[in-house]
Amino acid sequence: MNEDMQTEVMELCVTACEKFSTDNEAAARFVKETMDKKYGAAWHVAVGEGFGFEITYDIKTFYTCYVVEI
Repeated sequence: MNEDMQTEVMELCVTACEKFSTDNEAAARFVKETMDKKYGAAWHVAVGEGFGFEITYDIKTFYTCYVVEI
């Protein structure tokens, strides 16, 4: 994932978490639908805490971030 796309998805995640601060499912849906529309389907988004996951991804197609409330 190039640097511009990383910046874009991070800003999108922050917006989603602010807009849907009490609804993790809605925040995930917002990010997924936005990225699917712009870059094509197959985006997977997880929002929340205290869960495990195992995924397989192609090189340069994975991004992870933590959005912390201040």
